[in-house]
Amino acid sequence: MKSPVLLNPGPVNVTPRVRDALLRGDLCHREVEFSDLMENIRQKLLKAFDIEDEYTSVLISGSGTAALEMGVSSCLSLGKSILIIKNGVYGERIEKIADIYKFPKHVLNYDWGQPPSMKDVENALKQHPDIEVVALVHHETTTGLLNPLFAVGDLARKYEKKFFVDCISSLAGDEVDFKACSIDFAIGTANKCIQGLPGVAFVFFRKKDLCRLNYIPDRSLYFNLLKYHGAQEAGDTLFTPAIQIHYALDEALDELLEETVQGRIRRYKEAADLFRKGFSEMGLEFLIPEGHRSNCLTALRLPESIDYTDLHARLKSQGFVIYAGQGNLQNKIFRIANMGDLKKQDIETCLQALNATCSQKTQ
Repeated sequence: MKSPVLLNPGPVNVTPRVRDALLRGDLCHREVEFSDLMENIRQKLLKAFDIEDEYTSVLISGSGTAALEMGVSSCLSLGKSILIIKNGVYGERIEKIADIYKFPKHVLNYDWGQPPSMKDVENALKQHPDIEVVALVHHETTTGLLNPLFAVGDLARKYEKKFFVDCISSLAGDEVDFKACSIDFAIGTANKCIQGLPGVAFVFFRKKDLCRLNYIPDRSLYFNLLKYHGAQEAGDTLFTPAIQIHYALDEALDELLEETVQGRIRRYKEAADLFRKGFSEMGLEFLIPEGHRSNCLTALRLPESIDYTDLHARLKSQGFVIYAGQGNLQNKIFRIANMGDLKKQDIETCLQALNATCSQKTQ
């Protein structure tokens, strides 16, 4: 049976190479073979993004949200606050984590899909000197909005704040310049643009911040960034990891290094352009204006005559899995992602199926 073409924003279709890596065999995580595998993955991640000199990486078994909670819960010093820029579900998730840990916070709220105002960001930084960390979601997959990474990072640097970025849905799909954007913490996962499988996520942070992190008290057993870093630097692991998923991530990183990050970003942009040309020809309405869209996902308004459940079912019967809107956009939009091992023929066939379905429903 042919696998469906996944047009949801993770998990994604992976190559046979990555899938076959699951069959490398059983392994005890306390053996040197796993220590070597883990170290290889950590170094390949840094090499892929050309950040070996200034950054270190930490792996955690879990979804991207596991790495996000690890990063948020471990980045803030006592007596300091976090500034959260929120314009979608995943900005809200950062706020929820901050609330669970009872962090002092300042939140800039925007409508879903609305880019943040740099004037608002700068005013918050001026008015609240207790802010230590500025948190932003780069690609807000709620809407497909690409938030202004460089502009926010420039303000964080100007006011000497730590810049924390959720790159879960953008890393290797959209441009992330760690040096130019002054990123201090970046959160990623295996099963989106890295093209691995669900079950491993990671945190990048600057090596020079280790001294500050040492003074932050333990706030979690499982999500303790500093403890994980210390264990992994020593070739150890705190808890039992998802070993076979690490095999798949290792292979996915080999593929990424062969393609290069810039090559993958180009491929994703070409896929998005092809999709969007087809959407425009069908007369579908984009939620996010051109110039603010991610390379990785497009949000489209549902035509009045189209029911999402029916649209999803019709496309799924033809081998394509699309994605619903969330929250107050649930019955107003649908989303099509172009992450993963996606072929030009897949895109063209999907567009034909979508056009046929929409044409039938509007007649």
